[in-house]
Amino acid sequence: MPIKDAEAVKRKILDFLGNSGPSLPVHIAREIGLDMIFTSAFLSELISHEKIKASEMKIGTSPVYFIPGNEEGLEKFSDFLKGKERETFNLLKKEEFLVDSEQEPAIKIALRSLKDFAKPFERNGKLIWRYFTVGETEYGKSACTKEEAAPENTSEVYNTGPEIDKEPEIKAKFVTSDKKETEPKKEQGLPKKRPQKKKAKIAGKEKDDRFFNKVKEFLSKDGSEMTDIIGFSKKDFTIKAKKGGKEYLIVAYNKKKITDKDILNAYKKSEDYGLDYSVLSMGDIPKKVKNFMDAVKNIDSIGKIE
Repeated sequence: MPIKDAEAVKRKILDFLGNSGPSLPVHIAREIGLDMIFTSAFLSELISHEKIKASEMKIGTSPVYFIPGNEEGLEKFSDFLKGKERETFNLLKKEEFLVDSEQEPAIKIALRSLKDFAKPFERNGKLIWRYFTVGETEYGKSACTKEEAAPENTSEVYNTGPEIDKEPEIKAKFVTSDKKETEPKKEQGLPKKRPQKKKAKIAGKEKDDRFFNKVKEFLSKDGSEMTDIIGFSKKDFTIKAKKGGKEYLIVAYNKKKITDKDILNAYKKSEDYGLDYSVLSMGDIPKKVKNFMDAVKNIDSIGKIE
């Protein structure tokens, strides 16, 4: 599907995110009138140029996209949080600050997974978590700050579980609970580790993104500029590019070995657009294809014997 003006599409995406706030790719695709493959390509391009950002949390398998500075709008997607993460989000939003050492292990783990909403900082040697819309300077001013509002030796802390100050520190890389935890910690309500289902669809999208990024990297090294996206699929990527003021067509194949048929398909596309063309592949050009290209390049004419 041809796209007449790639820059116009990017501006439309930025305008939509500016007016609507953080949005899912399906809503962005609907707004710009393109399918998800093209939309994902444009979103990746905008992220690479730091025009937009993607959330850490996933709604299904998709992140939420937003313009830097509009992070506050992510709050409307908090309804998609489940279980302990939702409970921890509500607690942090209410209290604004949570002292890490005062939380039960399950809350500690959830705080580390809420990267969009829970922001860590250190104060007096203690790890503090703040709600993402509240600044660090507000810590200590809030009447709800337990460290300063509660009297010494009181049992009123955020959690009702046992004292955990002497527990080993849980590393930030933990996102879900680990089966290596001891039995007493299970009694404290640690969430069970859920087996992750690796869907072929997710793996396929990651492969497509790698292919798309490799093409962009090649263009950058070659000194070429992408001017238009003509077509994008799992097998090939067709774009217009400009180098030294001259526009040409690039057909990139997402496979290690191309065939003479691939060369012919690229040629037909170049004829449609009246442009010279280049062919890219993920591997070396097979000798058979090189011979075919040499044969066609050096041919003078083809005649029919009557």
